[in-house]
Amino acid sequence: MDDLTGITVVSLEQAVAAPYVSGRMAEAGARVIKIEREEGDFARNYDDFVKGQSAYFVWLNAGKESITLNLKQKEDSDLLKELLSEADIFIQNLAPGALGRLGFAPEDLRVTYPHLIICSVSGYGEDGPYRDQKAYDLLIQAETGLCSVTGTGDQLTRVGVSVSDISAGMTAYQEILLALFARERDEKSQGRLINVSLFHSTADWMNVPYLQHRYGDFTPQNHGLKHPSIAPYGAFTCGDGKQILLSIQNEREWQRLCETVLGDASLAVDEKFNSNTQRVANRDALDAHITEIFSPDSREQVIEKLKNADIAYGRLSDLNDLAAHPQNRYREIDTPNGIVKALGRGAEIAGKVNKSLRLPEIGEDNEKIREEFSKFD
Repeated sequence: MDDLTGITVVSLEQAVAAPYVSGRMAEAGARVIKIEREEGDFARNYDDFVKGQSAYFVWLNAGKESITLNLKQKEDSDLLKELLSEADIFIQNLAPGALGRLGFAPEDLRVTYPHLIICSVSGYGEDGPYRDQKAYDLLIQAETGLCSVTGTGDQLTRVGVSVSDISAGMTAYQEILLALFARERDEKSQGRLINVSLFHSTADWMNVPYLQHRYGDFTPQNHGLKHPSIAPYGAFTCGDGKQILLSIQNEREWQRLCETVLGDASLAVDEKFNSNTQRVANRDALDAHITEIFSPDSREQVIEKLKNADIAYGRLSDLNDLAAHPQNRYREIDTPNGIVKALGRGAEIAGKVNKSLRLPEIGEDNEKIREEFSKFD
């Protein structure tokens, strides 16, 4: 039996953040009923690169059932009420206030369905001056200052994946699991009303640069593949033109790097480089010196030296490198056009066999769900 077997999730969802949450629950064995508009979740049409399906949709929606509802129609509105009366969890990511205008305000749902764990995912939260501002992943990356510490110099960039959506999804998932645990531990415990926003989830991840800026008179800059406040920590070009990243975390590692890899023990006590603060202040000179020492050797030769010194390193990979990476794990997704081999999840549970999950077509389960839940002819 899977961890969430017996748990029913109703999710009025689209795009990335909310489907991320319900998708994780489907993988854990929950029954997830995905409510879509008649035209379907618009993430279905982001692209058609994966056997005619959108990469986003394939990634986030395997294992769910799909029903199309128009909640402005009484019959469909009544059906949602029946679904919620049987559900453990309700997830929704409509714009703030939109659910209330449809007659399903979260505060009212808490009264009608006291057992229900309700999670709303929004851009900026359910209150505050930006409550009604449209919010998508890149916009939130910019608004939270994430872009200001990403890129190089004046060339600001977004993080290359939808990190604000994912952050909100991860936050919502952990809060829902906490609510389930509390309800399981205390039979008197009821549901919860959980509000998660892309802005606050991403801002939480920005706490280190925020605290450094507010209390340390230090504003982290966007140094590309260099760490803003640790040196040496970043990318260096080797003699074959390939790049390698190395990371120094403490003075012992710095001394080993100097002695074993750079071949100059005196560098470790040079007044320009004898502390992390000094190395950051003199980063350009330090990086140029390391690059010069690496220049006669190929990347693999440099790696051997770093291994011998027990220094952390990583190859700068492209997507071809990722596709062929020997450390990869995979999972299979059954799409309408065949099996897709996706990268595996971040966690592995000993003894658990990952099963292939099926991707639903738009409204595929309409008839089945209506028959099961509707009390109306």
